[in-house]
Amino acid sequence: MLLALVGISIGIGLAMQTAVNSQLRKFVESPFTASMISFIIGTAFLTLAMVFSSTPISIPLETVAELPVWIWFGGIFGVIGLTTSILLFPKIGSIQASVMPILGMIMMGMLIDNFGWFSSMEQRFTSNRLIGVILLLIGIFLTVALTEIISKRHNVTKQVIAKERSDGQWKWRMLGVGAGMLMAAQAAVNGQLGSVLGSPIHAAFVSFSTGAAILILIVGVRYRSYANIKIPVEQKAPWWIWSGGLLGGLYVLLNVYLVGQIGTGQTVILALFGQLSGSLLVERFGLLGSNRGQITTVHILGLAVMLAGIIFIQLL
Repeated sequence: MLLALVGISIGIGLAMQTAVNSQLRKFVESPFTASMISFIIGTAFLTLAMVFSSTPISIPLETVAELPVWIWFGGIFGVIGLTTSILLFPKIGSIQASVMPILGMIMMGMLIDNFGWFSSMEQRFTSNRLIGVILLLIGIFLTVALTEIISKRHNVTKQVIAKERSDGQWKWRMLGVGAGMLMAAQAAVNGQLGSVLGSPIHAAFVSFSTGAAILILIVGVRYRSYANIKIPVEQKAPWWIWSGGLLGGLYVLLNVYLVGQIGTGQTVILALFGQLSGSLLVERFGLLGSNRGQITTVHILGLAVMLAGIIFIQLL
């Protein structure tokens, strides 16, 4: 029961992290700078965790030489996934910014399981998984497409504007799917790294420190300055604006830990359930500076159908 609550909690935290980092972006005026700050804070948190747990930070050179190159890509995948999430949030809203990556995560998760990528255990595509995919697509339709159709019918005078807005959103939705695929790959890579190093904290630290180094380089090359980091302090931003890195660090760390305790399938389903619930809370109550949105019965039904699909894919 406790592990189930932990899985749901990290999913809720991931939805909250997206909202927090989106607000941070408004202050620093760059998704890359916002991601960099988040990764640096996450790395600092994981460094402290390693110190208190007496986990060595260094990795023996012979271990590095023996491991495949892709096992170090978790940080890169995380950078792309997090930065994309920051871009998506103001474009398509909290719910869709969570839903579209979930679709990508499920698609990539099935490919990884089916072909045994990243040294994962092979789990062939079954009829249960086919049912799950169908339910997932129905849920996506209910959550994304049907709500727009209903909205247009209720407000005929704005149909042209709504259509243009909807058409423009599809490129962001597809970007969200791609980000979700990379996040699934990151989970598989970090899980394997945690197994090799024998420590979920060490694996999470490697992933975050790699991502932080990449983003520091990107921001330095792109903007030739790190001055924007001071803006949230100068403008007296709320304290929680800095919590994105902590939430991200906890997510990666506990994700690696839970996979070792209850398996990938149950970890994914619990975290995704938490993520869906968290996105609903953010959207409904306008939490963490986000725009308040209306949650309809169709939204709830679509998310419920998606959850059923996830269960078929991951657990049955």
